Amino acid sequence: MAIQVGDKAPDFELKDNHGRTVKLSDFRGEKNVVLLFYPFAFTGVCTGELCALRDNLPKFVNDDTQLLAVSNDSIHTLRVFAEQEGLEYPLLSDFWPHGNTSRDYGVFDEDKGCAVRGTFIIDKDGIVRWTVVNALPDARDLNEYVKALETL
Repeated sequence: MAIQVGDKAPDFELKDNHGRTVKLSDFRGEKNVVLLFYPFAFTGVCTGELCALRDNLPKFVNDDTQLLAVSNDSIHTLRVFAEQEGLEYPLLSDFWPHGNTSRDYGVFDEDKGCAVRGTFIIDKDGIVRWTVVNALPDARDLNEYVKALETL
């Protein structure tokens, strides 16, 4: 079961597409976090969602908010994907131990071996304030993220 609104967001420590360590707790007290899980780089729906975020980046990466996108791909795959698509926000690898962070958030599909499309908006205190979880083929509406961020 996915993490719910009002829950404390589980902390994590993952490598980004440049090999840097990113911890959720690093943003506590500083920024709201849009934590977006997606199945795999280079797939149609994922690429469309991540490029839509890229095209609206000031809404999701600014003085008050940080976007973190997480998949179960390796950091090497994520580096090439980010370069190819011009993604300038952190792509985090939940590759090994495979899917641990995705499991902590309740969005890992054991049969498919990847995260489903889960999004969690986490406030500066580390509390989940909004969430949506979609099945693998179902794209999310990023305008919903914007509306949720406006309430913080």
